[in-house]
Amino acid sequence: MIDRIRKILERADGGERVMPPTELYNEGWLLRLALDWFAEHPGIDGELAVPEGVRWYSEALLPSPFLARWRGDPLTETYTHADGAVGEFRIGESGAGDLALNDHVSHFVVLEAKLNSKLSSGIKNAPGYDQAARNVACIAHVISAAPCPLEQIETIGFFVVAPDSQIQRGVFAQQLEKSSIRDKVAARVASYEDAGRDTWFVNDFEPVLNRLRIDSVSWESVAASITAVDRAAGRDFDEFYSRCLTHNRLPR
Repeated sequence: MIDRIRKILERADGGERVMPPTELYNEGWLLRLALDWFAEHPGIDGELAVPEGVRWYSEALLPSPFLARWRGDPLTETYTHADGAVGEFRIGESGAGDLALNDHVSHFVVLEAKLNSKLSSGIKNAPGYDQAARNVACIAHVISAAPCPLEQIETIGFFVVAPDSQIQRGVFAQQLEKSSIRDKVAARVASYEDAGRDTWFVNDFEPVLNRLRIDSVSWESVAASITAVDRAAGRDFDEFYSRCLTHNRLPR
């Protein structure tokens, strides 16, 4: 069956295709290809680095500090899907894709992959609680639930990986500002009128936010990093990226 799947995917870019090309040529597969390469080169630094002894995972579920308190909770939200996570963690202990940090953690980075979309502006029960604020709140919640102290974690990050053209236009700039994230999570906490959540915000969220590296990273820079070490792999990655742009109707 795996060989049959491979043959179907090989036809995704031609006239004999049997599915939309964007099922393969998308930001999710771009990120998986990049992380897989970095995992094979653990000495390479950068936002997508996968150091020795660290794993990566695609579509991990990050538990939220704002899960339902009861059925029909008007403030609730579900788990957040992380396009990519890199660190020392376990998957699937409490659910199929749930992420929990190990006892000893030195590296924890969450990645959001984009091609032609922006970060979402909010969720149903909190319209102003955008995708950046939600991811950072989940990162803080995951760390606060871990047995390892925050001080032990050397690298903590949240990065949006997107085309350079979007980054240069400032598509993500405002939402990735720490002041914006702090204000939106503070408003989310205030809606509960719950002293316990106020304590979480001060004792857990703000220390993580202060330590967190937050930035946007271009696919072009990822391709350049790969090419600098492995020209053939860089060429293949850049070709896949070009096809992603073509099938998503984006300019090179």
